[in-house]
Formats: sequence, C-alpha cells, structure tokens
Amino acid sequence: MALSALDLFSIGIGPSSSHTVGPMRAAQRFAAGLAAAGLLERTARVRAQLFGSLGATGHGHGSDRAVLLGLEGEVPETVDTDHAVARVAALKQDQSLRLGGAHRIAFDPDEDLVLHRRKALPAHPNGMTFEAFDDGGALLRERTYYSVGGGFVVDDEAAGADRIVEDATALPYPFRTGAELLQRCREAGTSIAGVMLANELSWRTEEELRAELLTIWDVMQQCVENGCTRTEETLPGGLKVRRRAPRLRERLRAQEAEATKDGGVMTDPLWAMEWVNLYALAVNEENASGGRIVTAPTNGAAGIIPAVLHYYTRFVPGADDDGVVEFLLTAAAIGILFKINASISGAEVGCQGEVGSACSMAAAGMCAVLGGRPEEVENAAEIGIEHNLGLTCDPVGGLVQIPCIERNAIASVKAINAARLARQGDGTHKVSLDQAIKTMRQTGADMKIKYKETSRGGLAVNVIEC
Repeated sequence: MALSALDLFSIGIGPSSSHTVGPMRAAQRFAAGLAAAGLLERTARVRAQLFGSLGATGHGHGSDRAVLLGLEGEVPETVDTDHAVARVAALKQDQSLRLGGAHRIAFDPDEDLVLHRRKALPAHPNGMTFEAFDDGGALLRERTYYSVGGGFVVDDEAAGADRIVEDATALPYPFRTGAELLQRCREAGTSIAGVMLANELSWRTEEELRAELLTIWDVMQQCVENGCTRTEETLPGGLKVRRRAPRLRERLRAQEAEATKDGGVMTDPLWAMEWVNLYALAVNEENASGGRIVTAPTNGAAGIIPAVLHYYTRFVPGADDDGVVEFLLTAAAIGILFKINASISGAEVGCQGEVGSACSMAAAGMCAVLGGRPEEVENAAEIGIEHNLGLTCDPVGGLVQIPCIERNAIASVKAINAARLARQGDGTHKVSLDQAIKTMRQTGADMKIKYKETSRGGLAVNVIEC
C-alpha cells in the first residue's frame, strides 16, 4: 500500500467527503461496473440502500443527491455544483435517470433509494449497497461499498474496510509512523516535504506534482472567494444559518482601509486572526452550500488548511509558491499517518478524526514553512491533535453547519499557535505524534455511537432546529 499527497487532497463537492463525495464515487463505480460487465443495457431498475451514519444523516449531508448523480455517471471532481440540486430535483420529478449517463431507466426515489436510520453494515458506519435488476426482477449485480472518510471508498472485500488504495508502488522512503518518518528524514538528510517529494516521484514528475498541488491551492483560493461573494442570506437547509463570510470580509476591508489611509498601519496585534477566521468561515460556508471544495483531509474540516495557507501567503514575509508546495507536502505526510493508523472519518472516531487531523496537518505545514526542523514539525502536529482529542461529531440537523463551520475557524487559529509553540522549542517533547494518534484511535473506539456523526447526541439533540 502506498499513499500520495493527491490522495489526501482531492477536488470534490460539498458538504461532506464521506457522505457526499464517497457515495457519489461508489454509485459511479457501480454504474461503471455494470457497463464493463455488459449489463448496462439489461438493467431496468437499480436500488441503493444507505446504512449507519449515511442513513442517519444522509439527507442533511446530500448523500441522496450524491448517489443519484453518481448513478448518472458524475464524479465529484467535475460535477456541476451550481446545478446539482436542480438536476436532482428534476430527476426525482421525472422518476427516471440515465444510468451511467447513457441508459435511461425508471427510478422511484421512495422505493429505490432507502436511507436506513438505525441499521448498519458490519465493516464501517458509512456503508451502502447497490443492486441492479432486469425487467423481470432478476438480480443482475450487487455490490457493497464503504465510504471510509476523505472521499475514500472501499468495497466489501476490503478486510475491515481499511484498504485505502490498491497501490503496491515501492517508495524510496516508506513510512507508517511518525517515528519512521523522522528516521527517513535523518537518513535522507532532508525535510518531511523532501521525503514526500521523493516518494511522489514514484508516480509523477516533480513538475507534474507541483502543477497538481498548485491547482489544489488555486481551488482553495477560489473556494474562499466563492464563499465571500455568495448573495444568499442563509445557508441551505432548515436551520437557516446566516452567512457571515461576505459581510465579514466587507467589514475587515473597510477597517483595514480606514486604519491604513494616509500611511497609517493596523495596530491590532491579532488582526491576522480576523482574516484567518474569515478564510475558514468562507470555505465551510461554501462547503455547506454544496460548492466546489478540496478535501483536506475531509470536507467537514476543509477550511483549516486553506485558512492557515492564506495566513501564510498573506502575513508571512517571503511566502511564495515553493512554500505552498512545501506546506501541502508536509501536511499530507501527517495526514497519511492519521489515515493509516487511525481514521479521518467522523462516523468512525468523531470530529477528532476530521478537525483534529486537519489541525494537526495544518500545524505541521505551518511549522515547516516557518523554518521548523522535522522534529519541530512533528511536535507541532502532535500539539494540533493532542488538544482536539475526544472531539465529538454532532452536526445539528445532520447538516455540516453547526458546530462544524465555527469549529474550523477555531482549529485554524489553534494550528497556527501550535506551529509557533513548536518553533519555540527544540523538537523534544514527552508525547509523540504516534502516541497521540494511537490515543485518538482508542478514544474513537470508546466513544458512544451517538457522538459519531449520527445527529443523535451532543449539540444535535440540545439545539432546537427552527
């Protein structure tokens, strides 16, 4: 098994990587499998069933829409996010869909798309099954998939649903733990980003990798801009949460213009944090709107790395594209450790696996571009996750809005502070990143199911939906 930075950072659609991106990929894979097996034209009906967390919060997370779009052959990277909702509404109205984008079949959403609120499949909380029938009702094909976090999808043959990608590429500097990662840095005499770069060259050239990572950064920046320019007053869904990013940016720009006119300067020592909050809010409001998003490493935590990267490019002297690439490669290395040794799925370990992992990744990336040595970067990553341990996933109304949006803003500031704190040390510390990740996995296993993205505990039951 080998993981690339581009497995951790992928372009998709909001509001959830595990509940929207994953189900869309699974549904598309099922439809493509029918075509590859020569069964597409024989298919008269398909049925999709969503279990566990997918069934409990699927409507709020857009899982139902994602499945329908995936069955029509759409993929998260290229689906038209602006017209997705209207397209699905028309599909439901017509009660038909174009399976694989080519074969028209009847489709009754009430019968053929079932969300089981209290039933789960054994291997993972985010399970789903797809069935295809001929016009006589005979079963042609059945497949089970699990959306295991960050948009990753595995099938029912994956032992424990923990196979990430079927890739046996031999890497020059393989690592599975933080200790191994630091050892590889010492062996190669390079940074964490340097180790990642050497491994990435097993798949693509340095020029190709750089272009891909800067494209990821471009999408992150566009996501912030989109979140700041939306004209709707509230976010989609029954909570009617007020958008804050557009007005907040106007206010910050006005305050900045007033303070700096006639050669003046900003005197607020925490002025940069106002912008970090804005960047995170903008991304996560865009995510909640079902817009174009980058998993980092999930959609629910997608605002943290972009917010900290924006902080770097705007407020750190000497910031440039080389630093952006170093930041993303470093963050991805840390994300790989979480993916391999614990989980980035809120349905599996709670929000510590999403916001906690992203905070740790962002802290590491920030520490690296501030000049931190590998040991200091590992320390920053450990601080980032240690102080998110036990974080529950309790979205109100099953929507990725409360507390998710503000949680990203708070974790972004925490990541910057973790990086700065680590830079003030020498890299030595009592709790290792490996120990913190192990603790996160154990805490997630001990956490009650109702606190793991089911909307049946925490704020989800104590905040009245109105």
